[in-house]
Amino acid sequence: MSEEAVRVITEEPSDASSRRSAQTSSRRSSRRSTRRSVERKPKQDQTIYGLGVLAIVIAVGIYLAAAVSAVMGIFWVTGIAFGFILRRTNFCFTASMRDPIMTGSTSLTKAVLIAFAITSIGFVAIQYGSATAGLPVPGMGFVVPISFATAAGAFLFGIGMVLAGGCASGTLMRIGEGYGMQLLSIVFFVFGSFWAARDMGWWTLNFISNGPVIHLPAVFGWGGAIFVQLLIIGLLYIAADKWETRKQEQES
Repeated sequence: MSEEAVRVITEEPSDASSRRSAQTSSRRSSRRSTRRSVERKPKQDQTIYGLGVLAIVIAVGIYLAAAVSAVMGIFWVTGIAFGFILRRTNFCFTASMRDPIMTGSTSLTKAVLIAFAITSIGFVAIQYGSATAGLPVPGMGFVVPISFATAAGAFLFGIGMVLAGGCASGTLMRIGEGYGMQLLSIVFFVFGSFWAARDMGWWTLNFISNGPVIHLPAVFGWGGAIFVQLLIIGLLYIAADKWETRKQEQES
């Protein structure tokens, strides 16, 4: 009698049944995988479509620059480029705040901090150049009072964008990708924006205007302002990196 026959006779019935079931399941899974690989169609070359879209984008940009204004043409091209970059890099402000808690990854968080650092240097350079030339400092209209209302609004907005799966830019990008649920998000986003604009005067009078107005160059000077800004960003970057390392060590 062969060893295989002896093993089948001596083993428990339940073990033999389990073994046969596992083998059958493995064969079915293998057949399904083979079938899917056979049925999967090769990706179609979409270069011609991409060139067509690029031609349309350029044509619309030229039309806007000629018929409306050069600024509108620049806005068009910049918006298209920004959306393309967001799509190809999966750059998402929502994920930069959500991933450290849910997955432990801080790669997007660090990318956002690097973007903040670069834009901080650029904005300070622009504002400093205008100030030294005796020109109005651009962007001062966005220097508004900060208070508990600022923190509360940011917290509520953070909850909303995590539940919706994206902030404004992320939601528009997802719509472009074909995600239908983001259409619902953008509808309520627009509705909330109109409602906030309607009551903005009341909020400003009763809450927002009660806080102090802080412009870092007015407090620390231009050099000190950029130093403090980059120092805070650098500390947050180090904290994000250590957080990811700690999460990876806990999972390993």
